[in-house]
Amino acid sequence: MKIKVMIADDHSLIREGIKQLLEFDGSIEVIAEASNGVECLDILQTVTPDVLLLDINMPGKNGLDVLTEIKKKNSEVKVLILTVHNELEYLLKAVDIGVDGYILKDAELVELKKAIHAVLSGENYIQASLIPALNNRLANRDIDKDKIELLTSRELEVLIQVANGMFNKEIATNLNISERTVKNHISNIFKKIDVSDRTQAAVFAIKNNIIKLF
Repeated sequence: MKIKVMIADDHSLIREGIKQLLEFDGSIEVIAEASNGVECLDILQTVTPDVLLLDINMPGKNGLDVLTEIKKKNSEVKVLILTVHNELEYLLKAVDIGVDGYILKDAELVELKKAIHAVLSGENYIQASLIPALNNRLANRDIDKDKIELLTSRELEVLIQVANGMFNKEIATNLNISERTVKNHISNIFKKIDVSDRTQAAVFAIKNNIIKLF
């Protein structure tokens, strides 16, 4: 029985190339293609592939947006991101959303097929070259989680405002506390999260999704 695959990528030549490579030995059939995120979600309402090969950079809705929608619907389709992005932030975001696999477009065909079979059998597949950096970041994130848990709810409020570029006087007004109290909170925050200035505190807040970049 052939594995049914759908390809979502905004470059038609890439879609065609992947299709030809996957279908060459007859074990895989590409049953649908999409050129953007919105089209991908529309097609998935009428077609049920076993595996969706999903690019990240697409117009309309990007791949991570599509992945989020699919996971919200508890769809049975396995999602394997196929991308040029080897930046850790994209991989971390995809893992957090619940991606089944993540592989780069410079991978060999044999690895792509291996990834397809792995996610289809219920395993998670991350390209081997990405795993060391991912594990290192996840370990650091566990450490950061411990630091975050040391913060009081008031300190978290102050950290969010610091990370959003607020000055002490503004924070004091916003939270209806004195500037001296703000200074004390900031001093405690710096000690607990192990940073030495407001910029480092902001980076910590962004990295740990305490605030968003947009």
